[in-house]
Amino acid sequence: MSKRDELIEKYAEDIKSKFGQTPDIDLLTKVAIGLGPAIYNLDASKVSGSDEKELETVKNNFLIKKLGLAETPALMESINSVIDAYGKSEKNKHRAVIYYMLAKHFGKESVYN
Repeated sequence: MSKRDELIEKYAEDIKSKFGQTPDIDLLTKVAIGLGPAIYNLDASKVSGSDEKELETVKNNFLIKKLGLAETPALMESINSVIDAYGKSEKNKHRAVIYYMLAKHFGKESVYN
C-alpha cells in the first residue's frame, strides 16, 4: 500500500469516527491528490482550528478560489461547524478531511470530476 493510500485510509477513518459518515472514497482520494505534496508535510497536512489566519486561508484558497464560492459570512460559519464537528480538542485535524467535508457541505463534489 502506498503512503497516499495509507493517509486516505486514515482520513476515511476520521470521517467515520468524527463525523459519523461513510466517506466517498473516490472523492476523498481526489481531494487528497488535489492537495499534492502538502498531505505528506506534517504541518501543511493539518488545519489549526484556533488559528484565525489559518481559517482565513482555508476560506480564501479553498472555498473561494477552488470551489468558486462567493465571499459571505456563511463560509466562515461552515468552516467553524466542520472544525467543531471534528472536535476542538482534536489536534490532528487533517486538511484533506476538512476540505472533503466542506466540498460535501456546499455540494461542490463536481469540482473534483
